[in-house]
Amino acid sequence: MSDLPTPPQPIRTAWFHAFSGIAGDMALGALIDAGAPLDDIRSMLESLPFDGWSLHVEQAMRGGIAATNLTVKVSDNSHHRTARTIIDMITESDLPDRVQRRSIDTFTALATAEAALHDSNVDDVHFHEVGGHDAIVDVVGVACALELLGVDRVTTSPIAVGLGMVRSAHGIIPNPAPATIRILEGISTYGVEVDLELTTPTGAALVKSMSDSVGPMPSMTITSSGFGSGDAVLPDRPNLLQVIIGESVVSSAEGQPVSLIEANVDDVTGEVLADTIVALLEGGAHDAWLTPIVGKKGRPATVVCALADPGRVTAMRDIIVHHTGTFGVRAQQLGRWPTEREFVTVSIDGETIGIKVGAHRAKVEHDDAVRVAAITGESVREVTSRAEAAYREQNS
Repeated sequence: MSDLPTPPQPIRTAWFHAFSGIAGDMALGALIDAGAPLDDIRSMLESLPFDGWSLHVEQAMRGGIAATNLTVKVSDNSHHRTARTIIDMITESDLPDRVQRRSIDTFTALATAEAALHDSNVDDVHFHEVGGHDAIVDVVGVACALELLGVDRVTTSPIAVGLGMVRSAHGIIPNPAPATIRILEGISTYGVEVDLELTTPTGAALVKSMSDSVGPMPSMTITSSGFGSGDAVLPDRPNLLQVIIGESVVSSAEGQPVSLIEANVDDVTGEVLADTIVALLEGGAHDAWLTPIVGKKGRPATVVCALADPGRVTAMRDIIVHHTGTFGVRAQQLGRWPTEREFVTVSIDGETIGIKVGAHRAKVEHDDAVRVAAITGESVREVTSRAEAAYREQNS
């Protein structure tokens, strides 16, 4: 019997068409226009530990195209939060894991750019415009909308940017803003002759953190679409951001798309390597491991490896660099064929033990067996055997 899932599972994809740039409110407006329920977004955002905000939507017309215009109204717009403060707010919420991950990755991209521009530590970066209630609601709201729409993969078109000068908390600065340019490094962009900030730092960070590719609309069966509008009227194009939602099916020959992110290191201690693996797994990697090699000059070295969704490449790279100090990270695209599985529990002496059940076997969660063995005084082998017997009896 084949271990490949049958039939192959569809992947829900969102493609943003940023022909007039991208901003946080436009992205959220487009997703609501595409079917993300506004009341459910509000409900999810209410788990964040702050108040004094409200979401308002209205229909707009740009270039003869109907769109959703979204506004975040605030009564207590605090403009000077640090990156660490915002990330802690998100972590302490009851938001789903993928919503938290996408939101934190976006603010990390913003903080990394600001830290580089102002020569400061990432955690200590003080956000101004992007630290206010409106930007936090925009970013987390986009992550919530993607979750409600069941989006597994985000892609974008090349990003349009304007020109001229714009006003910021630091005064008059060039357009695109320096933070926007820093965030968009490595991403396909093009300029248009519009004296307006088409792409904001928040919009750029959403692209950087959530998109796994930039280019034409990927092959998919379209299920919905929507437009989010900006406030200004542009001279040569509608001030809109389009999102198209669809499903693509991965064939058994292609497998589920994943990225392998690697770095060779020869000057890192075993303790740091172990911490790196933990950080990669906590950061969303499907798997992470270490491979011993012989490096240049005959030195013992290690390959740090992480397997993750394509949209997590930037996050995985940053974790490896942060923990190991490596000067280089590489990545390649692969396919994988995970077998279907479910998770059940059994009770041993009043203690719960998890069991992973697949088509051909049931495997006791080792950490649970170790925990229960410490409580009961039995060996891990004995606890595992009892848990397997309990599972068979429970499912006879």
